[in-house]
Amino acid sequence: MTLLLTRSDLETLLDPPECLDALRRGFGAAEGAPTARRVIGRLPGQGTATALLPGLVAGLPAYTVKVNAKFPGSRPALRGVVCLHDLGTGELLAQLDSATVTAWRTGLAAALGTHALARRDARSVAVIGAGAQAELVMLGLSELREVAALTVCDLDAGRAAAFADRHGARLGIAAEVAADPRDAVRDAGIVVMATWARRPILHAADVPRGTHLTSLGADEPGKAELGADLLEGARVVVDDVPLAVEMGVLAEAGLDVKHAAGTLRDVLCGQVPGRVRGDEITVYAPVGLPWQDLAVSWAAYRAARAAGTGTEFDFLA
Repeated sequence: MTLLLTRSDLETLLDPPECLDALRRGFGAAEGAPTARRVIGRLPGQGTATALLPGLVAGLPAYTVKVNAKFPGSRPALRGVVCLHDLGTGELLAQLDSATVTAWRTGLAAALGTHALARRDARSVAVIGAGAQAELVMLGLSELREVAALTVCDLDAGRAAAFADRHGARLGIAAEVAADPRDAVRDAGIVVMATWARRPILHAADVPRGTHLTSLGADEPGKAELGADLLEGARVVVDDVPLAVEMGVLAEAGLDVKHAAGTLRDVLCGQVPGRVRGDEITVYAPVGLPWQDLAVSWAAYRAARAAGTGTEFDFLA
């Protein structure tokens, strides 16, 4: 029997500290993993179809295949499924809502990268793009360090205000809204960007020295959040160097492999230093890797089986 797990199921089952631990372990196990594929096809209009396969983590007896449709003008903008299979037999163990899995794995992995690269004393956060991924970055980051102030900027002022109110109340901190991204980042030690932008939002002159920026938007061809001038002067860490050059932050800025200081795995495993100087600008700009879907999906599947949550369905009936 296949277990079907909806968004509401997953939001009940998933636990930020547990998922952070699963992702941290996954980064440590990523070296030597078989090559995974990321396939992107553009659809008529503004949509894209993306497949990530297979998701593998050493020590986990399962793998994932994820298929998404992305339509920036829709709500939700991402729809699809993650298929969780038994690694030994191929049995379909579960199908999970991909929008939820993607938000959790992207946001919490980004929280790990943000914490690893930001100054130790950075406690003021600016969020540009108040969607589901930024939501999870904030949840994860507040598990890893103190957040003392929050400024939110979004094209939808109402959504920005709701995000600021929600996280301000959750953390008991001052939270405000800025209409201009440049105003939002002026006093922030940490900047989290999760937008659909196709032209850079921030350039070198907009960002104070010592700032850390996590850019989640440049995850496929044609998307860009940070200007080439900013990236050229920053210490840039990615999740996969070839992908960053092919379709990620480096590709859109016209930069090559030498502009990547390393991967987040390198930093977390102590093979590459994260922040070298207090006054440098650091950037974490992931594309997103299939094994991260498995880390979160496996945690959800085990929790669902233990709790008796989800709907069982027999595709072979």
